[in-house]
Formats: sequence, C-alpha cells, structure tokens
Amino acid sequence: MTPIDPKAPEQRRRRFRPIPVRMLVPNVITLLAICAGLTAIRLSTEGRMELAVAAIVFAAVLDGVDGRVARMIKGQSKFGAELDSLADFVNFGVAPGLILYFWQLHDLANVGWIAAMVFAIAGGLRLARFNASIDDPNKPAFAANYFTGVPAPAGAILALLPVYLAFLGLAKPPAALTGLYTLLIAFLMVSRLPVFSGKTTPMRVPPEMVLPVFVSVVFFIALLIGYPWHILSIGSVLYLLSLPWGWKSYRAHERNAAAALPAEAGAPSDVPPPFSPAAGEPENERPTRLN
Repeated sequence: MTPIDPKAPEQRRRRFRPIPVRMLVPNVITLLAICAGLTAIRLSTEGRMELAVAAIVFAAVLDGVDGRVARMIKGQSKFGAELDSLADFVNFGVAPGLILYFWQLHDLANVGWIAAMVFAIAGGLRLARFNASIDDPNKPAFAANYFTGVPAPAGAILALLPVYLAFLGLAKPPAALTGLYTLLIAFLMVSRLPVFSGKTTPMRVPPEMVLPVFVSVVFFIALLIGYPWHILSIGSVLYLLSLPWGWKSYRAHERNAAAALPAEAGAPSDVPPPFSPAAGEPENERPTRLN
C-alpha cells in the first residue's frame, strides 16, 4: 500500500479565495427580495392584504434590479443565479398563491387550495424550464426578445389583479371566478406563448431626451406611490391585452426566418417552423451570475 504524503499538493486542504464585495451585492439584493416575499406571506395570514401585496410588488422591483446590478458591477456568479431562482419561486409562486388563498380562495375549501397550489407549482415549472433551456443552441437570434410564457414576476403581478380591484372599492368577484382567473394566469406562465420582453430594445437615450426621461420616471414613481392600485390594475390589463401582439410579432419573425433560408435547404417559404418550447428565454429574466 502506497503511503500518503501529507505534503503532496492533492492532499493539502483547499483554501477558498476571498470573495470580492461586488460579488456579494447582487446576492444581498436577492436576499432582501426573499425577505419581502416571506413577509408578504406573514402579512396575508394576519389579514393585512394591502401590505402583503405591496411586499410582492417590492420583491418584483428588487428582482428587476439585482440582475442589472450584477452585470453593471460584474458580480455574476452561479451561486447568485441559483439563489435568484429560489427567490423567484418563493416570491412569485408561493407567496401570491397564499395571498389569494387567504384573501378569497379559502371560500372554495379544497378547490381553492388546489388553485393556489397549481399557481405555485406553475411558477416553479416556469423557472425550471428556463433553467433547462438557458443554453439552448438552437433558438433563433430573434427569440432573445421574447419570453416563453408569461415570466414569473409578471405572472405574480397579474394574478393579484382581483385584489387590486377590490382595494379600489369594487365588489369582490365570486370566489369561483377568482379561482378560474388564478388557473388562467398559471396556464399562461407554463404555456409556450411568445411574450414580448423588450430586452433587445436599445437602451441608449439621446442627450436631448435625458431630462424628459428623468421627469417621466419620477412622475411614474409618484403615481405608483399615490395611486398604487390604479396603476397596478391598469398595467395588468394592458399587459394582458398585449399578449396577442407578442404572439403575432413572434410568428412574423418565424415566417421571415423561414423565407430567408437558402432554397437548397428545402425549407418552404410559406410554412413557418414549429415553435420551440425552449425558444425565447432571454438572459435577463434570471440573471446568470457566472464568475
């Protein structure tokens, strides 16, 4: 038996390198988002629904910030990507489903609980599909501007639309209608529907438009703070109405891509290729923080 040399390089204890602060900042933001989602669950159990919904909206804002901050300061990591995926499942799958259950779906007893569970599971499946298809080499270039199905944060905001309307003083819809609407949003999240993301839209602002953009952003934030349920209700309805536009735009890109194929490839120009369930997952929905 060969004796073990404790001084051999492979026998030495691995030393972990110090982690730069820039790698920690995006993860701290993600952890804050998880805290907001868990707090929303607690607030919903206590009947403080307005604060619970506000916590979900705050978590959605943080979810949009952490990835951009990670890319800006070059703080991407695989650990951060997995943590962000967990945060999305808690904040935009579990928490909204429980809020809807404690708000009204409990009136349907087991049926309401099933609807809440289906929504949460749909959020998890949505994220799992994204993780599995993020490195798909076969998706066309134009697919980077589309989600496959409604993204999890948007699905959470859409699912709470009946709650916003109730906060505006409208009568609560029947519990069965709320349950059906919850299942509809869950279906949209796991569907293959191409949803326009705008991720490839140029982000550069002309110099003469800088001040108007600042004023517009401040004005929107002021509206959201002063009239949160009006803005969320209008935004949710407009988002739902925009879904057919995203589908038509994607199909037009498919037809153009098929028509551009070389004639010797044998691809007919008038028949679009079948839609791929893995196409359309933009990188920015879940920030891939690779070292």
